[in-house]
Amino acid sequence: MKKPFVTKEQVEEIVKKYPTPFYLYDEKQIRENVRAVLKAFSWNKGYKEYFAVKATPTPKILQILREEGCGTDCSSYTELLMSDACGFKDGEIMFSSNETPAQDYQLARKLNATINLDDITHIAFLEKVASIPETISCRFNPGGEFAIANNIMDNPGDAKYGMTKQQLIEAFKILKAKGVKHFGMHAFLASNTVTNDYYPELASRLFKVAVELKEKTGVTVEFINLSGGVGIPYKPDQKGNDIAVIGAGVRRVFKKILVPAGMENVAIYTEMGRFILGPYGALIAQAIHAKHIYKEYIGLDACAANLMRPAIYGAYHHITVLGKENDPCTNKYDIVGGLCENNDKFAIDRMLPKIDMGDYLFLHDAGAHGFSMGYNYNGKLRSAELLLKEDGSVELMRRAETPADYFATFDFTGLFKK
Repeated sequence: MKKPFVTKEQVEEIVKKYPTPFYLYDEKQIRENVRAVLKAFSWNKGYKEYFAVKATPTPKILQILREEGCGTDCSSYTELLMSDACGFKDGEIMFSSNETPAQDYQLARKLNATINLDDITHIAFLEKVASIPETISCRFNPGGEFAIANNIMDNPGDAKYGMTKQQLIEAFKILKAKGVKHFGMHAFLASNTVTNDYYPELASRLFKVAVELKEKTGVTVEFINLSGGVGIPYKPDQKGNDIAVIGAGVRRVFKKILVPAGMENVAIYTEMGRFILGPYGALIAQAIHAKHIYKEYIGLDACAANLMRPAIYGAYHHITVLGKENDPCTNKYDIVGGLCENNDKFAIDRMLPKIDMGDYLFLHDAGAHGFSMGYNYNGKLRSAELLLKEDGSVELMRRAETPADYFATFDFTGLFKK
């Protein structure tokens, strides 16, 4: 059973200063998890974790991760700006984007970020709008379906990302001729995998391509970015990934494939946004309405604008009623928000303890792709983000939006004066 990292009593103290809904992150567990990841890949002397900013774009979180030795993986102009503001420099920033605007490439070059090219045509585009750096990476898409032991994990052939193998070979030749001295490669083939076999299988395939690239282009890849895809168990009956086992699995195929090819110095990079942050962030909301019609509904002061994954993906997020962790789950509810959309539901037909008005609900595993996917439909305002520090105190990391924030882009009209 999933256990919240905060108690009802703690939340009752927090809301005296910061009203619900809000996101809360557990600093202690975040740091411990990052250290476990770094330890799992410590066998690789060039290893670096580039945290995916898109997962949790919060400066304080990024600063914590930088203190632990992480870099950032950015996909946009503003993520680059945030990484720079948080102190990430040069090789600490990876820039992986697609359909990239000129200004994004220009800023990436200014910050000396490692650029990961999504398409072979971007070589000429990058050269035109900025310049070709001495260090560069290319994104590979093998096409077809990605399966492990006959279990289909995802379908790269339907994804818009990356280059074919032949394009990758040609891209390396072109870039070599243009003066690139340090090459890397990257691939993302499946999302939120809950199996210790994903990374080793992905690594095996990429390592073989790296050897082929050396044979056909004369280029020795210096770093291989396994990207993300290592997932978390959203459901309580799922068994989570063991990062130590995953790291050992990647090491095994590294020794089998790269070492015999004389590529024992290849650095391994990862981008584990969800795995690092997901379990250690939660959306906390209060029950404010109960509706009894054809079904039993509990209305929260949060909505899909705060956490959209259940609404758009049908994604499962476990819910704990704080203070009733050990009560029997005797009541079937739809847990809903207040948007004018019928899919604004955090849970459907969920068995939970009896919920009373004023109860606080803890929505688990919202630490990654939670707040960051929020939006302002119906004029809803984004919530605050708080950090539960290692000493038990609470720090405001991002204040809640105000109507003034919502109307800020109309400041030239004079309609919304203070």
